[in-house]
Amino acid sequence: MEIGKVLKEARESQSISLESLQESTKIQKRYLEAIEKGNFHILPGTFYTRAFIKEYAHAVGLDADALLIEHDAELPSTEEEKDDEEYSRIERTGKSRTSKGPAILSAAPTIIVILLVIGIFFVAVTLYQKAVNDGSSDPVDMQEEDEIVRDKAESEQNDQDVDDEDENEKDEEDEEDEEEKNEEKETALNVVDEEGAESRFELVNAGDEVLITLTSEGETWLQVTNEDEESLYNQLLTEADSPVELDVSEEKRVFFNIGFAPDLKIDINGIDLEYPDDVDQNVVQKFWVDMVDDEE
Repeated sequence: MEIGKVLKEARESQSISLESLQESTKIQKRYLEAIEKGNFHILPGTFYTRAFIKEYAHAVGLDADALLIEHDAELPSTEEEKDDEEYSRIERTGKSRTSKGPAILSAAPTIIVILLVIGIFFVAVTLYQKAVNDGSSDPVDMQEEDEIVRDKAESEQNDQDVDDEDENEKDEEDEEDEEEKNEEKETALNVVDEEGAESRFELVNAGDEVLITLTSEGETWLQVTNEDEESLYNQLLTEADSPVELDVSEEKRVFFNIGFAPDLKIDINGIDLEYPDDVDQNVVQKFWVDMVDDEE
């Protein structure tokens, strides 16, 4: 006997209506009917197929694990679905990061001064040798020439030191201005796109730490994944389990697949994620949250 018929017979033998079963399991009636008829393609995905069947079995007093093992061949494989369609509507975006250009080599001024000193020295030597060879003028006082060269080099080095100090002070002022600008930026959770049961949000100026707090006022099936489709949370969230805190500081995008949205409250860095006004309780809700910086 097919697994749907087994579940249906167990429900009817206990005189449990589909409406009553929906209330106790928090699974929509149309999904319960689809399970009984074996129409698993109507369910949101393979994760929900096995999870809903397990919850149905518990509600009618059957051994869920044994039932799933016995009818494993009837159920869709968990490898068949990767949720690629959930990302096909919204183009993945990335932030290009610019790197600071290399700083001016601090040794360059010193090298220039040294080359200048060497050049003056060779000019002085050349003039001295020419004066000696020609015999037409008095020999150049090499000691006096050396003092002139040293004084010029020291003067240029002092000027360079003053320029370096001015540049350092300017860099410090620029850093302070940048810090003040960053402090003025406020964190915000903005709606970017809404279409039916799918919505996309942007968390602007989240900072270095991003914490998501999940609180259920009843029971709801919840699946949370990152941009690489790695699972961050994947199970039934109940009021007894709440609150659940997820650290997503390293993530660029977080995806929520919510089975029963009215029971679930999502808080991101102290900001409540507000569902669209027309949220349908009978439709699985899907939300994307992108972490972005407000660049001015």
